Amino acid sequence: MTERNGRLTAEEAKGLRTAKELEGHLAWLDTFTPAALGVLATASGIYTYLGVSSLLEDNGALSFFAAVAYSIAVSVGIFVFWSYMLRLLPSMRSGGGFIGLTISTIVGSLAIIAMSSWLNAAALAGSAAVEQHLENTVRDYQASLEQAHDIALSGQSLSREVERARQSFEDLAELEQSGDLSGTSGRGAVFRVLTQKAEELDNLREQIDAQQPLIENAFGRGNEILGRMRELTVAPGPVDTRSVQFSEESVKLAGVISQLNQLNVAPLVARAAEDLPASVVLPELDGRSAEVRQAQSATIESVLTALDQRARTLRNAAEEVLAMEPPPETAYNPISSADAVIRYAENFVPSWAGAIAIDLLPAVLVFILAITQAAIRSGRDGMSIEETLTLADLKAAVNAMRDVELAMGDADAAMLDRTAAKPTTTAAPEPTASTDDKV
Repeated sequence: MTERNGRLTAEEAKGLRTAKELEGHLAWLDTFTPAALGVLATASGIYTYLGVSSLLEDNGALSFFAAVAYSIAVSVGIFVFWSYMLRLLPSMRSGGGFIGLTISTIVGSLAIIAMSSWLNAAALAGSAAVEQHLENTVRDYQASLEQAHDIALSGQSLSREVERARQSFEDLAELEQSGDLSGTSGRGAVFRVLTQKAEELDNLREQIDAQQPLIENAFGRGNEILGRMRELTVAPGPVDTRSVQFSEESVKLAGVISQLNQLNVAPLVARAAEDLPASVVLPELDGRSAEVRQAQSATIESVLTALDQRARTLRNAAEEVLAMEPPPETAYNPISSADAVIRYAENFVPSWAGAIAIDLLPAVLVFILAITQAAIRSGRDGMSIEETLTLADLKAAVNAMRDVELAMGDADAAMLDRTAAKPTTTAAPEPTASTDDKV
């Protein structure tokens, strides 16, 4: 506060000097701030135009004018909004007004991000984001192809189980032929049952082995398609054209993965394991005596028991393959550059930061001005007008007073001149009465 004699304290004088200095800086900054704001708004409008153009499928005149109109609207909106904020918010003295305009600034910033920033990001990183989408799709297809191939190979491993079962029945048939199984040598009823199942298992093994070259051929074709898809991901040229070719290759690869799923022999082995004990054709016992026929019957029962065990073993092995998680169904979905930058935003943080900064950089200027204006008011608060007058202000006031006095003197002189120019009028003498009128 000022002292009683009207002099300023050292602290008040320092605050006043600081306020004057800040006002001088603001006066200089105001000379180019609108132009700088216009440049930022124009740049944002250009990138917005590029982002809108990437969304419009039609390349005709109407789409061009629509994109231009939208970008101009964005530029004008950004310029007007930040012009309002630069002038009004720093000038707010009340806390309620400052808080209200701050909330308005935040809401306006979110609106600008919604209508402009994401399109700016699409223009800055749209092609790279689409390429990222292609790369991720390639990885998904590769994972599905490898998983389908692994499941198919697991099904091929069932061939060893089938071969082991076939070999066991073939060995039992040789024992029966030599008479070491049922006690009767030759190729009787027991021998025919054993050879029947050995032949069935041998046919199943041949079917499984026949699938192996088909699986390897399909897997090789899938890798070739994947190679072409990877080349399209990083190839030069417009990403839209590459996306069309990429889509064609993805359809072919999906067919290869489906073929690998069909080449899995686990369902075939599971069905064969269920049919193995049920399809036994019991021959007529051909023993020469009752004891021999009884021995044959007991041996066949033992063979059927072994057959059930082998069938359960094959079925369990096939169910383990069937229980493997199938490859996820993968399909390539074309995506626009604007959608791509949103989906893969975490991969393009610098582009998003630049797109948002070009729109919201004036917000920093708004708060800088608000802080500066607050500092200016703090340096001037509690002082009268006389105490804040500088020498320059005093000179300007004296000159203004001289001009006023000069103008008033000119006005008085003009008034006197007009008064002197008016003609003077004298009163007419009264008529006197003649002698003839007297009585």
